Amino acid sequence: MSDLTGRTVELLRTMIRNRCVNDGTPTSGEEVRNADVVEATVAGPGVEIERYDAAPGRTSIVARLPGRDPAAPSLCLMGHTDVVPVSPDGWTHDPFGGELIRCPDGIDEVWGRGAVDMLNLTSSMAVVFRDLADRGFRPRGDLIYFAVADEEAGSAYGARWMAEHHPDAIRADHVLTESGGLHTGSAEAPRISVSVAEKGVAWRRLTVRGTPGHGSMPFRMDNALVTAAAVVQRLAEYRPPPQFHELWRNQVAAMGVPDELKERLLDPAEIDAALDEMPSAALATHLHACTHTTFSPNMLTPGAGGRMKTNVIPDIVEIDVDIRTLPGEDGDDVAEHLRTALGDELVERVEVGTLIDDRASISRTDTALWDALRRAIEVPFPDARLNPQFTVGFTDARVYREMGAVAYGAGLFSPALDPADFARRFHGHDERIDVESLRLTTELWERVVLDLLG
Repeated sequence: MSDLTGRTVELLRTMIRNRCVNDGTPTSGEEVRNADVVEATVAGPGVEIERYDAAPGRTSIVARLPGRDPAAPSLCLMGHTDVVPVSPDGWTHDPFGGELIRCPDGIDEVWGRGAVDMLNLTSSMAVVFRDLADRGFRPRGDLIYFAVADEEAGSAYGARWMAEHHPDAIRADHVLTESGGLHTGSAEAPRISVSVAEKGVAWRRLTVRGTPGHGSMPFRMDNALVTAAAVVQRLAEYRPPPQFHELWRNQVAAMGVPDELKERLLDPAEIDAALDEMPSAALATHLHACTHTTFSPNMLTPGAGGRMKTNVIPDIVEIDVDIRTLPGEDGDDVAEHLRTALGDELVERVEVGTLIDDRASISRTDTALWDALRRAIEVPFPDARLNPQFTVGFTDARVYREMGAVAYGAGLFSPALDPADFARRFHGHDERIDVESLRLTTELWERVVLDLLG
């Protein structure tokens, strides 16, 4: 493998082994471990580096190659350094081993939590940034490398904190982050995805109250857990109507599926039935999320810092719900969805608190960064065209868009990597990335930087 690819592989393996697991609590993450590693990686001739600690252990790094023209546009390569928790029993290999494994088909892969989300990109960005510095590259506008903490739990100790407390340190005209670079379309019309928009995130905490009592006498008691179970069931069964955003038609057109299915996916009266009948559950799940506001009740805990006990009827239960909204929706729309899903009786039993409330965001594609990406991707794949995508998860790109930047989720992966299989690796078992994808992505960053800032 090339020198840059080899350095990316080794940095990725180290970052995986650092176990910067963010479970959403203020003291988790410990991103300082990865921050130390990337700081040592990017430090080079002419590089300015600043460290920021939003809380103990929650460290972000900003490295900069100052531009030679103060009026020229700037570019930020942004990658997060935290990863989500893992259930080791479901893995084939150690999720924090960072092992380089050759598969039976001869493909070399780096295994471990974060290999896909998104330490592969964070490490490749760092290696390219350092290589450009070592070569004496002087960009027209500032080139920024931003290794940021706390993306996985909403950015309160990462990009959101930086935007509120040190906005000038991270301000940029153009931003590249996760996630894109997958091959779609047909052999006659190949497409490579670039994320230009993402759903809103409206996490809510639903508090259900009841009356405490002895577990031996449940008859006619107001058990908060029983009510909470009904709330969870209603949310799981809720089927809001589809909504088609401005990118949906192009997204469907680029899919390698029969024309009849494409027609059904573009018909509001037919899409739900088409998704129900789709053989691939992974594809149906993704397409549903692209076109529907979604509600996922993912955490249930005793309220007010209490604990549940087998012989005590609970009086307070909290349900944390991951809600993802479509373009144009706001807090009032979320409240209306909850009223519809729960019905008049249950909605009166629930107190709704806001955990995160960020609206959907989008970046235009008639930009110098889009053109630079197009030219860079056409080098290894001359027949491919960029396919603007709508991301169903949230990324720190939303923070940059609020600051006025053009932000895309990019990368460049191997054509052999199946998009549906790749999507299942996000927050899933056996997360891994092939070395060929690391090579393609590393070369992509270099070409884009030299094109845009050279």
